[in-house]
Amino acid sequence: MFDFALLGVAAFTAGLVDAVVGGGGLIQLPVLFSLFPREAPATLIGTSKLAGIFGTSAAAVNYARRVRVAWSAAAPAAVAAFILSFVGAYTVTKVPADFMRTLLPVVLVAVAIYTFKKKDFGAAHAPVHTGNAERYLAIGMGACIGFYDGFFGPGTGSFLLFLFVRFFGFDFLSASAAAKVVNVACNLSALMWFGVSGHLLWQLGLLMAACQVAGSLVGTKLAIKHGSGFVRKLFLIVVTLLIFKTSYDAWLRW
Repeated sequence: MFDFALLGVAAFTAGLVDAVVGGGGLIQLPVLFSLFPREAPATLIGTSKLAGIFGTSAAAVNYARRVRVAWSAAAPAAVAAFILSFVGAYTVTKVPADFMRTLLPVVLVAVAIYTFKKKDFGAAHAPVHTGNAERYLAIGMGACIGFYDGFFGPGTGSFLLFLFVRFFGFDFLSASAAAKVVNVACNLSALMWFGVSGHLLWQLGLLMAACQVAGSLVGTKLAIKHGSGFVRKLFLIVVTLLIFKTSYDAWLRW
C-alpha cells in the first residue's frame, strides 16, 4: 500500500512540474523503476507515458481556456511530432541510444547557461515569425523533438519550452501552453507503439493518470497566476536537475 501511495505522490508531483515546464519524467520514472525492478524497462516507460498523456492533456486544455495558444505554430509542430515520435520509437528498437545519453548533458548545460545569462529571456511575448515561415519552422522543430521523444525522451517538454521562446519569440507562459499541445502529440504517438507492442500496465498507468491530472491542474494554475517569471525560475531548476541526472546516467554507462 505504501508503494502505491509513494507512486501517487510521485505522479502528482510529476504532473505539476510537467504542466509548468516539462520534465515530469525526471520524478516519475525513477520511482517506477525502483518499485518495479522486475518489469521490463519498456513496460515501465510505456506505463509512464500512459499516465503522462492524461496529465499533459489536462494541462493543455487548462492552458487553452486561460491563455491564448499560438495554434499557428503549435498545430503544425504537433502533427510533425506525432509522426516522427512513432518513427523514433521504432528506431530505438533497432539502434542503441548510447550516443544520445552521452550528448544530452552537454546540450542541457548550454540551454541552462543561455537562459540564465539572458535575464529578459522569455519575459515578453513578441512572436518573430508569421505565415509560412512560422509554419515551416514549427514543422521542423516538431519533427526533431518528436523523433527525440520517441527515440530517447528525457526533457522533451523542457526542450519544447526553450525552443518556443528562443526561436518563436514567445514568453515562457505562452511557450508552455504551446509545448503542451506538441507534448500530447508525442505522448500519443509513443503510446500507440507501446500499446501495440504490449508494453503497458494499464491499471497502474490509469491510477497514476488520476494523480497526474490533479497535479497538472495545480501546475497550470500556478503558472497562470505567477506568470512567465515563475515559469522561467522553475525551468532553470528542472534543467539543472536534468543535467545532474543525465550526467550520472552517462557516467554509469561509461
